[in-house]
Amino acid sequence: MKRHFLNLAGLSLFISFSFSSCNEDRKEEAIETEPITFTKEGELYLIGASGDTLQKLDIELAETDYEHQTGLMYRESMQDDQGMLFVYDSESVRSFYMKNTYIPLDILYYDADSTLVSIQKNATPRDESSLPSEGPAQFVLEINASLSDKWGISDGNQISLRKL
Repeated sequence: MKRHFLNLAGLSLFISFSFSSCNEDRKEEAIETEPITFTKEGELYLIGASGDTLQKLDIELAETDYEHQTGLMYRESMQDDQGMLFVYDSESVRSFYMKNTYIPLDILYYDADSTLVSIQKNATPRDESSLPSEGPAQFVLEINASLSDKWGISDGNQISLRKL
């Protein structure tokens, strides 16, 4: 019986050694992920207080809880004529942050009538500070940082969306 026990112990040691040497020979393989790319789901018009079109944007929509939570996270860039529009079922004070967002953004909050509520300008990438609206908002538009100034977006401006 003693001899049988020693053989099992020896076999166990051999198996452990074999597996550990196989692991040392294997090289770590990098997991490649596909970059997240822009998907045009609509066109959005930024309308000035006088009714003129300030800018037309190709829009990706965030309409589900998952899309609201991920937004533009993990994206490396966005064209100046693109944006993401977050669409909610009702108005509420909204607050965004830049966790896992790699590009600086302007975040524009619009009420149920599509009128500008407030802007959070030049949001810092990867910053988890709260960036709240100054009033109830039903739509939130994210564009590249400083474009709201460049396009002259201000109080009284509205948006108009055409879904594809």
